[in-house]
Amino acid sequence: MTRRHDPGRRQRIIDAAIRVVGRGGIAGLSHRSVAAEADVPLGSTTYHFKTLDELLVAALRQANEGFSQMIAARDGLQDPETDLAAELAALTGEWLAGERTGVELEYELYLAALRRPALRPVAAEWCEGVAERLSRRTDPVTARALVALLDGICLQVLLTGTPYDEEYAREMLARLIPGR
Repeated sequence: MTRRHDPGRRQRIIDAAIRVVGRGGIAGLSHRSVAAEADVPLGSTTYHFKTLDELLVAALRQANEGFSQMIAARDGLQDPETDLAAELAALTGEWLAGERTGVELEYELYLAALRRPALRPVAAEWCEGVAERLSRRTDPVTARALVALLDGICLQVLLTGTPYDEEYAREMLARLIPGR
């Protein structure tokens, strides 16, 4: 029996895993549920991802790209003449105002690292990547503090259902930035 060449199968499996987690949380993720969602044989999921943790790592990496791409595209974050706190507060507001399921999914995968050590390096990569970008405008310690504050604000909005307060976020971010 010859194997059918399907170069996009791995990506379809990752996309399916993200949809499964988005609908039912990580508890609903299994090779079987992902195979059904991706419309591929069960063996394909285990071929590409030996364990669920491997699949979650790939899903988290892909989910993390959304916010990272927003940061990369935000010219004001690179311009030393712009108000960094205002830019970050506005960017966070845009992200939280986007598709809510996607934002929740990113955080669910990110927080899954608490119980799944295989995900911790990916979560750390995301934090370090955002901090590295912010370090172009401030020192590395402040950049890490800004990332932590943004995480906290986003989690509060997601967990409490309270609306995002951009002015509050700007003020809190400004308090961390030296020379303000």
